[in-house]
Amino acid sequence: MTDPFDSRKARAAAWFHTLRDRIVAAFEGLEDRYSKGTPGRFEVTPTTRADGGGGLMSVMRGGAVFEKVGVNWSEVHGVLGERAQKAMAARGVPGMAEDPRFWASGISLVAHMQNPHAPAVHMNTRMFWTPGAAWFGGGSDLNPALEYPEDTTHFHAKMRGACDAHAPDYYSRFKAWADEYFFVPHRGRARGVGGIFYDDLNTGDWEADFAFTQAVGEAFLPAFLPLAERRHGTAWTEADKEAQLIHRGLYAEYNLVYDRGTKFGLETGHDANAVLMSLPPVAKWT
Repeated sequence: MTDPFDSRKARAAAWFHTLRDRIVAAFEGLEDRYSKGTPGRFEVTPTTRADGGGGLMSVMRGGAVFEKVGVNWSEVHGVLGERAQKAMAARGVPGMAEDPRFWASGISLVAHMQNPHAPAVHMNTRMFWTPGAAWFGGGSDLNPALEYPEDTTHFHAKMRGACDAHAPDYYSRFKAWADEYFFVPHRGRARGVGGIFYDDLNTGDWEADFAFTQAVGEAFLPAFLPLAERRHGTAWTEADKEAQLIHRGLYAEYNLVYDRGTKFGLETGHDANAVLMSLPPVAKWT
């Protein structure tokens, strides 16, 4: 029997893959412009999930602009384990007890920069399906070790533009959600300067929800590339680098302790290297 959502799943997965290709090309383009030697390039590795599906893990290390950046795409399916079912049920996702099958596809990106004045950044967009519901999630947040208010303003303006084109309350709602979600309780502070975050988005209009998720993905490069280019050539000191490495420690703590995507990926058996690609190459703790 054909699932009426099959064509929608295929459309979403294909679009996430296309977005991944465009971002990889744009980041390699930055390396071409600013490298004085051999520009950084992504190493692409297929990933598999034992119970079904897989994806592409694309990681660049040691570039002129990027110290480490990962751009992952996945399309996975199977049966949710008991812990994942309980987590979904706690969030109000229907049908978990009756039929714990799932399908998910998305793109996940984390960039750690060479220059400590250039901000680290995270972005992801995804679609998740169960027999009882189908929804979207995602967002993007900026994580500078050395904050420039004009960079923060630019980044948030692009996120606001993506939101405002779809609903007048999306930006305020999803900015507040990001501020709460990306807070590090044991440190009593945010991990960065925020952005937007949303999950379980199912308004009853799949096309509108997909269009909004596409808008969030489309906003990423205009939000981030100008900042990476603006700060790449800024002179920095050893104190600046120290601040960057300590901030990366905060980022690593958050991703390992609190991040929902990290927990879900590991609990559902996805490739651990792909799940943990968000971790910085070098970090420090005081």
